[in-house]
Amino acid sequence: MTTQRASAEQAADAAETADAGGVRSVQRAVDILGLLTEARPVVSIREIVDETGLAKTTVIRLLQTLEHTGLLWATPKGYTAGPGLWRWAHLTRKAWELPPETQQLMRELAMRRRETVNLYVARDIHRVCVAQQESPQPLRHVVQVGDELPLWAGASAKVLLRGASPALLARVARSSPYGESHVDTLRSWIDDAVAAGFAASEGEREPGLSAVAVPIIGRSTGVAAALTLSGPSIRFTEDRVAEFAADLRQVAARIGERGFDHPLVAA
Repeated sequence: MTTQRASAEQAADAAETADAGGVRSVQRAVDILGLLTEARPVVSIREIVDETGLAKTTVIRLLQTLEHTGLLWATPKGYTAGPGLWRWAHLTRKAWELPPETQQLMRELAMRRRETVNLYVARDIHRVCVAQQESPQPLRHVVQVGDELPLWAGASAKVLLRGASPALLARVARSSPYGESHVDTLRSWIDDAVAAGFAASEGEREPGLSAVAVPIIGRSTGVAAALTLSGPSIRFTEDRVAEFAADLRQVAARIGERGFDHPLVAA
């Protein structure tokens, strides 16, 4: 091996190592920010060290960088979200928050039917909750906005997978507990949902949980999102499922008329 070639390979190795170190640093910084929650708005250095497993010197170095960029703010009790996050929060809200009219329609539906209303969009082999209005009843189904749920089961999955390619259906099936043979079941569910104009599920992902979903048609006439009502299976009788589906279709049509738009839909 010539000296020139050896030097080039050493430089490439050094660059790769630096890149890997940079990625690790970013991931560690994100992990630290992720320790902050509504229940714990301030986190101490000791808590960060204990929960991340990082050396104290590494934690302090990362905290200094995060504080310098305004992403964290030092207080006498520890570190809290910094003012630099305000700009990102504003951009996030502007990009992801649904129009007030859509939120109001979902709020009215939740109060009228007394079950939780969710709006999901597809993201690869997952469905992402982008909006929610909780049921007013004590016993209710709740997910967090931003949660990713699988597409291999559930009423909303049957709606969102309409028009999915064979390759995508195969990947969704492989991600399920049933393996690739689940493709046939998925196709059957999708066909039934198209024929009925809605989809229903009972205990497919979680025992005792039922849901009814309808599609929201986007500007391109494809399924842009799924609007659902979900709750305890005991309250989802056959008669109520039919009523829920009819109400959901009307609300989804009104949302679609306004032109449903969301970053994940175009992703």
